[in-house]
Amino acid sequence: MRVKDIPEFYARLQALDPEPKGELNYVNSYTLLVAVVLSAQATDVGVNKATGPLFEIVDTPEKMVTLGEAKLKDFIKTIGLFNSKAKNVIALSNILVEQYDSTVPEDRETLETLPGVGRKTANVVLNIAFGHPTIAVDTHLFRIGNRTGIAPGKTPLEVELKLEKRTPQEYMQHAHHWLILHGRYLCKARKPDCWRCPVDDLCNFKPKTLPPGQEPAKPRAKAKPVKKKTRAKTK
Repeated sequence: MRVKDIPEFYARLQALDPEPKGELNYVNSYTLLVAVVLSAQATDVGVNKATGPLFEIVDTPEKMVTLGEAKLKDFIKTIGLFNSKAKNVIALSNILVEQYDSTVPEDRETLETLPGVGRKTANVVLNIAFGHPTIAVDTHLFRIGNRTGIAPGKTPLEVELKLEKRTPQEYMQHAHHWLILHGRYLCKARKPDCWRCPVDDLCNFKPKTLPPGQEPAKPRAKAKPVKKKTRAKTK
């Protein structure tokens, strides 16, 4: 994507959704942290189904520690990797209680020392809970960065750093959400909906997909000629 087209790219996404929101449910910065940890390799819908009942009774690190790992597993057993995630949530809750006065740290380096928290999770928490202009690169952002050409890279970190460099400051706060939602509902992995995309003319992806029913028909395979059997000559 041409650098001069990037402001227009974001302007169009902003026009469609001026105040984008994350789709994980939470009640405070702590429950947001827990939800994001649980969302690794899982869908937001699946996480919300599990955390709805959980967050009705647990909304602080102390309550989570009191609940315990075994009971936590009962709440999140429908989420992939729930055993290791339950262990991490209890461990990070203990650390928050013992070392951080039960508050969620507001810096990436400290967040990344917590069990189950990587750079992507830390960036999500910093962006949503504290309003930092961070960009968390998940599979959607990695795909869009490369497919559109807005921030091509071989690793999530490379895509993240390019997005931070190329995204105009006025769009940084919501860029993370615009790109995730765009990748989730339009620029999908298997087949993007280019025909209804608001930025398709700015995107480097080719060939563009057509509306259902307008895809060009696949050429029929040519039938192979049948060889005629020849009868052996008799004397």
